[in-house]
Amino acid sequence: MIRLILQRLLWALPVALGVVTITFITARLFGGDPTELFAPPEATDELRAQIRERLGLADPMWMQYLRYLADVARFDFGISFSTNQAVSTDLTERLPATLELGLTGLGLGALIGIPLGVFAAVKRERVPDFLVRGFTLAGMALPQFWIGLVLIWIFFVTLGWFPGPVGRLPIEVRPPEPITGFMLIDLALLGDWSSWRLALWQLVLPAVTLAIASMAPIARVTRASMVEALQSDYIRTAVAMGHGERVLWFRYALRNALLPVITLIGVLAGNVFGGAVLLESIFGWPGLGQYALQAIEGSDFAALQGFVIYAALLYVITFLLVDVLYIVIDPRMRHA
Repeated sequence: MIRLILQRLLWALPVALGVVTITFITARLFGGDPTELFAPPEATDELRAQIRERLGLADPMWMQYLRYLADVARFDFGISFSTNQAVSTDLTERLPATLELGLTGLGLGALIGIPLGVFAAVKRERVPDFLVRGFTLAGMALPQFWIGLVLIWIFFVTLGWFPGPVGRLPIEVRPPEPITGFMLIDLALLGDWSSWRLALWQLVLPAVTLAIASMAPIARVTRASMVEALQSDYIRTAVAMGHGERVLWFRYALRNALLPVITLIGVLAGNVFGGAVLLESIFGWPGLGQYALQAIEGSDFAALQGFVIYAALLYVITFLLVDVLYIVIDPRMRHA
């Protein structure tokens, strides 16, 4: 397992370098001029030149690139032009919000999607299977942001059952001093259960939106893998040995069918943990996705580059965990 982890880490180095290079070039070619953030409307060309010099944008492109590579090697992503603080600090402050939403939404999606896929597979080509396939097809076809807007319209605007899309807490509630950064955990540690319930209520709609969007592909992949597993020789052997249906489904078939499901969950987790831009923007969620959108809108090169590197590292860590789970679930992988 240690050898596998080291191999994945070594493969991550050229990937990270490629991500840094492409992001650096793209941000400077298509991101606009960040001096507009600092220069007043009546600024002269001389003042603009001074601002560019202070920001390090007056140097040749290759010099900016080499300087940035040296900074990244020290995990120094620079100073955000928008917030005027270290990008690493901004990202670290916003990561818990993204993880809290992502873990909750993906957890719900997996808890619903995997049993649905198993149920559809064992009822293959019957009415329950058709219903599950139709439901999951609709979940995959509908854009995530549209699902979120519909949920807001129904449960906030029309019924008033859930609070509006204003972030992790209502506007009138002061957030606590961060301990772990996870709002529900911090409020529980402080014993502030009234605010904890408000935070949980704020989390429901964005988490359900994410759960619906993730549940659909998880259920479909689980169904396809289970159908293939149930037609395998070892299942027929287990049937001949007299094992019950639940043992066949969950002990034998599902364990082998989980490998592609875990891969899919890893892909979904990478997308979410890297910042679900549209989802966080719709619900005013102060996570990595919203930070990236603000960086793009403000031509904030340092923030945008730092975000991309951060997201790439999260992807690497996620797929490293997927590889470890492969080894745990499938003993054959330990001797590969």
